Amino acid sequence: MLHVEMMKPFHMEIKDGKIRLVFAYQYFSLRKEEEVFSFIPVEGKEILINKDTMQVENLSEVFVFQKGNRFIRLPLYQLLLVSDVHDHLKVLIEPIAETAEIEESEEVNELITQLEQENFERLMDNALLHRDADLFYQLLAAQHDGGTYV
Repeated sequence: MLHVEMMKPFHMEIKDGKIRLVFAYQYFSLRKEEEVFSFIPVEGKEILINKDTMQVENLSEVFVFQKGNRFIRLPLYQLLLVSDVHDHLKVLIEPIAETAEIEESEEVNELITQLEQENFERLMDNALLHRDADLFYQLLAAQHDGGTYV
């Protein structure tokens, strides 16, 4: 079995529902028995993870590691099977996934606030249209008090 010696993405981003981890020289290494093989970006250099399912999507991407004149060349699906890369990926993406959830939650809250304001404006317009002074003043009072009229 291969063990991750070090795994630090050179670049991380969330785009189009995917978490993208890009690796470069000296940022990713594997230990095979007592030897350390360093990542070299001659073929694959990134791991794409679906933000919603947390599944690796580019399983056919080939990663190459080198020690002297010897190489380990593995497709990502095989690397996940024969090493502890998966454990290290979890540690890397958990903070990113949590941040994305918070951002989505803030977006949802902003949308709810916007919809509530639009609904309030429609209620005000309806009260004016039907010349319902009681409803109009109740809505004004609710708005002034910072509450909502339900």
